[in-house]
Amino acid sequence: MGDEADRDESRVVVVTGGALGIGGAVSRRFGAAGAHVILVDVDVAAAAATADDVQAAGGRCTLVAGDVTEDETVARLGEAIEGEALGRVDVLVNNVGDFRPVKAVFHKSDPVQWDRLHRLNLWHVFAVSHLVIPAMIERGGGAIVNVSTVEAFRGIPGHTVYSAYKAAVSAFTKSLAVELGQYGIRVNAVAPDLADTEQTPAALMLGDRDPDLLRSWVPLGRFGEPDDSAAVIAFLASDAARFMTGQTLPVDGGTLAASGWYGRTSQRGWTNLPDGA
Repeated sequence: MGDEADRDESRVVVVTGGALGIGGAVSRRFGAAGAHVILVDVDVAAAAATADDVQAAGGRCTLVAGDVTEDETVARLGEAIEGEALGRVDVLVNNVGDFRPVKAVFHKSDPVQWDRLHRLNLWHVFAVSHLVIPAMIERGGGAIVNVSTVEAFRGIPGHTVYSAYKAAVSAFTKSLAVELGQYGIRVNAVAPDLADTEQTPAALMLGDRDPDLLRSWVPLGRFGEPDDSAAVIAFLASDAARFMTGQTLPVDGGTLAASGWYGRTSQRGWTNLPDGA
């Protein structure tokens, strides 16, 4: 599991939202590769459990408890980097994101929700990247991997603001990659879909639908697992991807290539599971 992450016990990897789901899988994967993981998460208990897993796998873990959408948490992350890693960051994984809070369609949404979605999906990507880039420039290299979504590249009715911010993450990835290439810093992103995580459990996504529908909905025939995305993130941060930058790679089982959204026959919302409901 550690090969893609370039086993190197001196590497320092910052993972935001690094306790559960894709972020937890990223923390564990880099930990298994022997890295020093600086894990930022608002869920203290889950973060402590993941830190135990990282250390049991042979890595080192520093916890920064707090909401990375808040200035104070970003400041404490900077202090942890200086104090625990002597200012060094080799890899940054901007993982935090959420489609909530949301209320139905855009014209019924509230500007307060837009601001919260902005902090959850875009602002912290700017803030944490801005925090670590100077140290990467000073060291002459590094890798940033952002977590976007396939919804940045297709319509997602009912989540228009979320998709706009995630599209901005991919646009930011491209432009920042061009800016930082001269310093040996690579910037890429992944775009997951249908990941079976605590935030989007498979049982909730499937609901009362026939599980056999997955074969027609997802070309690879299953929901994604957190480590599916973590493996691609580790690859993008590794020397194997040394000539890749500015890219957003879908990790979606083929859904972006194959699927669309459908209005329910009941005229009550939309579905990307064409079950006729």
